[in-house]
Amino acid sequence: MESMIAQKRDFTTKAKQLRRAGIVPCVICGAELEESLAIQIDKSTAMQLKRTKRNGSKVSVQVDGKVYPSLIKSLEYNGLKDEITHISFQVLDAGKRCKSVAHIILLNKDKVPGVLEQMQIEVPHIAAPEDLIDTVSVDLADMPVGTTLTIGDIPEFQKETIELQVDADNIVLRIRDRKRAEGREAESSLT
Repeated sequence: MESMIAQKRDFTTKAKQLRRAGIVPCVICGAELEESLAIQIDKSTAMQLKRTKRNGSKVSVQVDGKVYPSLIKSLEYNGLKDEITHISFQVLDAGKRCKSVAHIILLNKDKVPGVLEQMQIEVPHIAAPEDLIDTVSVDLADMPVGTTLTIGDIPEFQKETIELQVDADNIVLRIRDRKRAEGREAESSLT
């Protein structure tokens, strides 16, 4: 689990002023806390977090010497200004199951012999903190035309400790023949 250092938020300064000064306002919440904890991190730490983690990723947040094992609930990003406006963390309790999302990463897309269609990018699930899935990599290098991969086909989602929040028969990806795909596109453009 990646670790980061944060400071308690100074409420004498407005969020807009903090962002101009290179600081991102954040919050840590969870049933284990008496009240939510308003924190702030520097922009470079936030951008590093955005590059390496996603919503649903686990991260350890240290505030005033206390460590909070957490999950990134939401990372709000303004693409026009290229800035992170806010990050929400949820504290993980070792004995409690929680909701998260696993991201599906496709490897070797350039080696697919046909037309690749990806239908599922994220898989919502419930698990204990130690069993949460951040990302699942699917290697497409040896997949032939005609392949259909469902959530239930992915070994990481077959564990008994994972409770899927979607049907295991949902299609993650399909590889179609190029000629058939081109024929269907031509038919649809005629109608």
